[in-house]
Amino acid sequence: MVKNNSKSYKVKKKKIGPNTDYFLSEGIDYIDYKNTDVLRRFINNQGRIVGRLYSRLTAKTQRKVTRAIKRARQMALLPYIIVEQK
Repeated sequence: MVKNNSKSYKVKKKKIGPNTDYFLSEGIDYIDYKNTDVLRRFINNQGRIVGRLYSRLTAKTQRKVTRAIKRARQMALLPYIIVEQK
């Protein structure tokens, strides 16, 4: 006879607060593509968009940030690739 050793795990929900989401802590409602100083926080040193787990944003704000970064790139406010010059 085989025992069923299934354990019930509780899934913890993340609390969304000032420690998790930058835009909630700063009180920013609209993520503007023209505000490049804020958007640079979410781009790494190679010019890639930082992932959601690293940036600690909610899924909704991560989508908004990604859309704003892509718009800023099209308007030539942000670079597509950051090339180091030696």
